[in-house]
Amino acid sequence: MSMPTGRTFLLVHGAWHSGACWERVVPLLTSAGHRVLAPSLTGHGDRAHLLSPEVGLDTHVQDVVGLITGQDLTEVVLVGHSYAGLVISSAAHQIPDRIAHLVYLDAMVPEDGESALDVIPLTQTLIDQAAASGSPWRIPPLPALPPPHGLFGVTDPTDAAWLQGLLTDQSVRCLVQPVHLGNPAADAIPRTHIHCVAGPPDGPARRPVPATQPNGAPAQVRELATGHDCMVTQPAELAGLLLTLG
Repeated sequence: MSMPTGRTFLLVHGAWHSGACWERVVPLLTSAGHRVLAPSLTGHGDRAHLLSPEVGLDTHVQDVVGLITGQDLTEVVLVGHSYAGLVISSAAHQIPDRIAHLVYLDAMVPEDGESALDVIPLTQTLIDQAAASGSPWRIPPLPALPPPHGLFGVTDPTDAAWLQGLLTDQSVRCLVQPVHLGNPAADAIPRTHIHCVAGPPDGPARRPVPATQPNGAPAQVRELATGHDCMVTQPAELAGLLLTLG
């Protein structure tokens, strides 16, 4: 089943990235008749100059909520990659009536009151390294590693070099601020999980997806046989999955 035309996709990038990481996916969705927004969160991309110790998860949630309400968007398919699973979760609980579908793209899926650190405890290592540096409030992007790790799962040298040029530091506060999921109206929003399954076996453990969504429907889990940054490595396959959402 293909998605009805006229939906609005809001693509939210993960930590260290910017909205430009979606540039291979955006035209595939727009050509199918949908509106697509791929903003850079505060402190990243064209807003990198705004990074400060005060920028946190709450800042990024308000980026998304402010964009949706400011443009009076409705029927939004809200896609969160990686860290942005926390961002879209909190945003959906603030404005559930404007969200048609939540998509967790190889993303953190928090419980109420959890932070990125709670979801992936290995994040503490990055926070500790920052604390021992001259800028204890900021975390530089993860380095490229040999395949199959690559740079966020991107192993092609040309693609990895392009991606490296997009990455900027992340505020520690983003990883320690908790989500706020206290609005039961958000439970009615359908959700889909897309897992990138070609990552290294020693990567962070992924939480099991409950068999039933909060709205009572069976869980919807899809897989892409690629690394973490699937919007770079498999944009057509990712767009294809997004276009089949109910």
